[in-house]
Amino acid sequence: MNMEAKKTRTRYFILLMITFVLTLATGDRATLSVAGPEMQKELGITAVEIGYLFSAFSWAYVISMTPAGWVADKVGSKRAMFLGILLWSVVTVFMGLVSYVTFVVPALLILRFLLGMCESPVGPAAGRIIAAWFPSQERGVAGAIFNSAQYASLAIFTPLMALLCHAFGWDHVFIVMGVIGIVVALAWSKFFYVPMKHPSINTAEMAYIKEGGGLVELDMDPLENSKNAVKKTRAGFAEIGQLFKSKMLLGIFLGQYCISAITWFFMTWFPIYLVKERGMSILQAGVMASLPAICGLVGGVTSGFFSDWLLKKTGNLSLARKTPITIGLTMSASMILCNYVSSEFMVIFLMSAAFFGKGFGSLGWAVVADTAPKEIIGTTGGLFNSLGNIAGIITPVVIGYILQESGSFANALVFVGAHGLIAVFSYWFIVGKIERLKLNGKSSSTSVAESATK
Repeated sequence: MNMEAKKTRTRYFILLMITFVLTLATGDRATLSVAGPEMQKELGITAVEIGYLFSAFSWAYVISMTPAGWVADKVGSKRAMFLGILLWSVVTVFMGLVSYVTFVVPALLILRFLLGMCESPVGPAAGRIIAAWFPSQERGVAGAIFNSAQYASLAIFTPLMALLCHAFGWDHVFIVMGVIGIVVALAWSKFFYVPMKHPSINTAEMAYIKEGGGLVELDMDPLENSKNAVKKTRAGFAEIGQLFKSKMLLGIFLGQYCISAITWFFMTWFPIYLVKERGMSILQAGVMASLPAICGLVGGVTSGFFSDWLLKKTGNLSLARKTPITIGLTMSASMILCNYVSSEFMVIFLMSAAFFGKGFGSLGWAVVADTAPKEIIGTTGGLFNSLGNIAGIITPVVIGYILQESGSFANALVFVGAHGLIAVFSYWFIVGKIERLKLNGKSSSTSVAESATK
């Protein structure tokens, strides 16, 4: 029996864990989009106020992301993720209780801000986990499956939240999602391990990950005295400054901003678009919104397999990552065509095509695992996610003002759809060759694939 047949597959269980955590996180940040129409009726919240509530999450998410990456590098992914899940779940429960306070909108603004802060460790911690648990030749699939959680969330949790809202009221959306999160936090604390300490991983799997460029010692808990723990590089202004001097990373950051703009439309205004613009009930909108999300999930997962297959065929990391990004994000602009159709079927078809394309083109976390300096992967991932989610600040508010001025989503769809084309431009004309960045000329672990020519 050869080594390939003997190695365990513990890394896939770890991937399932981080994917479900992001699924839950995405569901919790989308609670307002499902409960929003009923909250507007009952609490008298305006469209612009809803836009600012959506945006409040992203303000905190953006501000907290880079510090959260530093925390993940400092205390380890397990602790950072556990605290994040537990705290944001408690905040979500409190959002279901805002009708008991006098100043509803200010209270919601504060709670949405806290939700963004508490969810910020997810991306940086997951970026470290993918880099630690997966060899280079599997990171495309791992990153795509992880990223597909946002679509799985809309497919799984949006109908559930719509049902809760319809049957029991908008407050139950927040309370039930918060309780689910508390249970998940406890499960994470019990079942997550770093590669060097996982009881189920065997020597063959460990060797396979290491030989493929997996940084198995990266996520050893730095608070423990272990001979296997990686010596940390301080992520100070000098190190962060080197990230901004990299044209490659700047292009990746811009691409992520554009991708996030599309994501935030679907997570915030899309169900409201179906209710306000297309005349659906909240229950219909919940079901219909899940269909594009399922297509996004399929696109997100197949993208990773396609990218890794292309990498094995060509040995060209840049081509393997840029090709699906180009195909997918060009497709995402098809949402603009919804302005020219009237049937519900065509609207859902076009939105499904746009969401599939967005999923197929979302390889950002795989690209970060390929390019981030190994000494500060958490910090780089935090910065990547932080800059990308500036779109979460801008996009919901811009759409809110577009609706206030025009009373229609037509210009909003053009605004969102154009971001996909800008992201394609960025990857081809700004990013250049995709390879791991080295800090101050220090040697970094690279695989053959990462050294391949463009």
